[in-house]
Amino acid sequence: MKLTTMTQVTLDGVMQGNGATSDDRRNGFTRGGWALGAGDDSTRDLITETYERAAAFLFGRRTYELFAGSWGTVDAMRAHPIGVALEQAPRYVASTTLGAPAWARTTVLDGDLADAVRELKAAPDGELQVHGSGALVRWLLEHDLVDELTLITVPVVLGQGGRLFPENGPDRALDLLESRVDSKGVTIQVYRPAGRPHYATA
Repeated sequence: MKLTTMTQVTLDGVMQGNGATSDDRRNGFTRGGWALGAGDDSTRDLITETYERAAAFLFGRRTYELFAGSWGTVDAMRAHPIGVALEQAPRYVASTTLGAPAWARTTVLDGDLADAVRELKAAPDGELQVHGSGALVRWLLEHDLVDELTLITVPVVLGQGGRLFPENGPDRALDLLESRVDSKGVTIQVYRPAGRPHYATA
């Protein structure tokens, strides 16, 4: 399987608290819900179609618990095409602390994560998708396990909040595979990791 990620970010790279009912107050964050109403129908359709083509999903613990408490339990959300896709495909959680998951057909990957992900990726077809899960995405990138990243960038600057890419972290070159902008100014860009950047020399 190809491992792909999809992440909503602000122009200053924040991914924390994008949800409409965000209660993510970590580190004094107070500006949640910034993605509410962002994007037009074409962007919402693209997000839905992405979920629908998943062969499996991989989550970090925090994102998994948010999804299990919404897409996994709220009837209206479970009936939505995204909820249906999440229910039909196997779900995996990278966690060393999660016990028995409440959402049926969920497997906790609590051993050697790199080996477990490589084993999942060895399946011949489909996509292993990661949504949200910032810490997991950073870890997967560091271990060269990501095949494609999709960034959905909302035209807002928050000035606070957890960022997808930390201020000090490993460097990474990316090849742009696809780019578009919707009628509300939300950009969707698909990248492929391309090793380390090349730096100018004196």
